[in-house]
Amino acid sequence: MGALIAIVNQKGGVGKTTTAVNLTAALAQRGKKVLLCDFDPQSNATSGLGVEKGETPFSSYDVIINGQPAKDAIVHTKFGDLLPSSPALSGAGVELVSNPNREFALQTALKPVIREYDYIFIDCPPSLELLTLNALCAADSILVPVQCEYYALEGLSDLMTTLRAVKRGLNPSLSIFGVLLTMYDGRTNFSAQVAEEVRRHFPGKVFAAVIPRNVRLSEAPSHGLPVRAYDKFSRGCAAYEQLADEILEKEGA
Repeated sequence: MGALIAIVNQKGGVGKTTTAVNLTAALAQRGKKVLLCDFDPQSNATSGLGVEKGETPFSSYDVIINGQPAKDAIVHTKFGDLLPSSPALSGAGVELVSNPNREFALQTALKPVIREYDYIFIDCPPSLELLTLNALCAADSILVPVQCEYYALEGLSDLMTTLRAVKRGLNPSLSIFGVLLTMYDGRTNFSAQVAEEVRRHFPGKVFAAVIPRNVRLSEAPSHGLPVRAYDKFSRGCAAYEQLADEILEKEGA
């Protein structure tokens, strides 16, 4: 059975979707069976793998709300498999409230396909509401992108509080897979200071790979491409390649 990893941080703009898309592509290129579940109504991970938003017959919304089998909604791309999102997902939290198993809708949906993949990544919305809670209940572990900027650690205490609450009551085996430093600017002492602070808060959990501020990383999504297909010689691509290798080494794969 594959590793099911939620990429989560309730702050927006920290590199969740960038990480989800580029890690999926890098691991798929290494011969791993990878599924990216786009669980953010903005659908940026969907377009980041080259799939037009709203152009697929089914989405993650249909899977958790209408009971559509996940295998029917999954799209095969040359960068890995995708369970696409749609704008309809923005109302799913309200629709799930009356469901007695509302926290486990995603877990139930993904269960039939888990054995088909080495890695399943869930790209979470930038909030700690019911969709994110579903991802935490479905996942084995979480990957937390943290930007190397002022207030980087602000809000992470809320995420850790939520993580502990989920472990206590809903998913006792949930753990931290790793913390990823993003938007690192090697020209400033400040980025180095933030990185040191994050490593102090999460001893032994911070990946050695660090994602730099990189124009090519920012440009790639507008072309519907992971950075390795857009500019494989960029620093951003090199960083995600290093991260993929680090994860495979960590997993003994």
